[in-house]
Amino acid sequence: MTTTHSDLHRQDDFGARGHAVRTTAYPKAVARRFLECVGAHDIDGILGLITPTWRMTGGPPGLPPGEAGIRTLFASFGRIQQHWDVTEMIAEGDAVVVRGTCTVEQDHFLGIDARGRQQVFTATFTHHVVDGLIDRTHRNADDLGRLLQLGATFQRAA
Repeated sequence: MTTTHSDLHRQDDFGARGHAVRTTAYPKAVARRFLECVGAHDIDGILGLITPTWRMTGGPPGLPPGEAGIRTLFASFGRIQQHWDVTEMIAEGDAVVVRGTCTVEQDHFLGIDARGRQQVFTATFTHHVVDGLIDRTHRNADDLGRLLQLGATFQRAA
C-alpha cells in the first residue's frame, strides 16, 4: 500500500482557516509510518515516504540513493519478520529522531546464521524531512548486541 501525504495529515496540522501550520505532527507521522512500512516489508509504502535522492548512513556500505537504495537494503535482509516499537520521538526543524526497539527473526545477520533465533535490539534513526518526504536517514543500531545474541564470539588479535 503506497503512502501519500494526505494519508498522514491530521486535523491538528491545520489552522482554523485551513492553512497549514508549522507543527511537528506531520514529520513525526512520516517517521512513524516509515518504521511501520519497514516492519511490514512494504517497499512501495516506503517509496511514497522518501525523496528520489534519499540516502542512509549507518546501513550496508555503498547503499545507493533513492529507490535503488531501499530495494538494495531490503534485498540484504533475506527472509525476515520484524516488529518495531517506537519508544520516543523528538522533532525540531527538519529533523525527527526516533528511538525504537525491534524484535526480529531472519535467516542471517551480517553473515551469522540466525534461523529460528529471535533477536531484540534498539536503534535510533534521525530522519531529515524535506517538503514532507524523508531525504536522509541516519541509523545507529545495536548490531553488536544482535551478533552476541546469535552466539558470535570474538578473538583478541594476535
